[in-house]
Amino acid sequence: MIDDMCLRKLNPKTQIAYLRSVEKLTRFLGQSPDTASAEDLRRFQLKLVDEGTSSGTITGLRFFFEVTLDRGDAMKKTSHVYQPRKIPEILNTDEVARLLQYAGCLKYRAALGVAYGAGLRASEVCHLTTGDIDSERMVLRVEQGKGKRDRLAILSPVLLDLLRAWWREGRAKRQLMPGGWVFPGQNPINPLSTRSLNRIFHQAREAAGIRKRVSLHSLRHAFATHLLDRREDIRVIQVLLGHKKIENTARYTQVATELLNEVKGPLEYLALDASA
Repeated sequence: MIDDMCLRKLNPKTQIAYLRSVEKLTRFLGQSPDTASAEDLRRFQLKLVDEGTSSGTITGLRFFFEVTLDRGDAMKKTSHVYQPRKIPEILNTDEVARLLQYAGCLKYRAALGVAYGAGLRASEVCHLTTGDIDSERMVLRVEQGKGKRDRLAILSPVLLDLLRAWWREGRAKRQLMPGGWVFPGQNPINPLSTRSLNRIFHQAREAAGIRKRVSLHSLRHAFATHLLDRREDIRVIQVLLGHKKIENTARYTQVATELLNEVKGPLEYLALDASA
């Protein structure tokens, strides 16, 4: 199974998740997972649904049975479980400004600034190199983002100034290596870890007094929502985010409040006397 996943160049995190799915099935059966029947897998999925953990586990098992074992018929009694999609809570521009202000050192402000200002994912921020910054074309090159796809992200003048300020400080402190990571870890050879970046975000959120239930990924949500509020084309935002499907980008129209506030409800067109 590991060979099959490597041949298809699946993300290492995806490989670990798929292997855990097979491990769960093995514990459920009490015997080798390749002996599972279609009815065994149906009973296993019922157990997962009760626990609220069905979707990802079944995806891993589908790879195991359909690809590795060539037993696609074993999955015939399992089904796709609908996962409710919640509307994300969005930081407003004032909250983002406070968050960056309380991020601490210049390095952390610049890292969170990239997450918001360019709409990058945590791993994309951490793996940004100095060679990925194109100040002439005013773009950031994102190599091998989600789905193993390269893309270009916007580099605004304000973000460029922030990155240059960090570059000067990082070079003076010998924290940055030529051609190396923009945001190195304690050892400059390694990039800042996504775990550390997440911790930095939550520390800044608490220091800024933000009570919303938000995460580091919320900066990416805010990037898309604030662009929609400013009437940027949704297909351009799709490209900037690296979304394969427009449906994934369209969900932000549900939380673009300035866009929604311009829509008049049908009651506004009726001649009603409120005092009657």
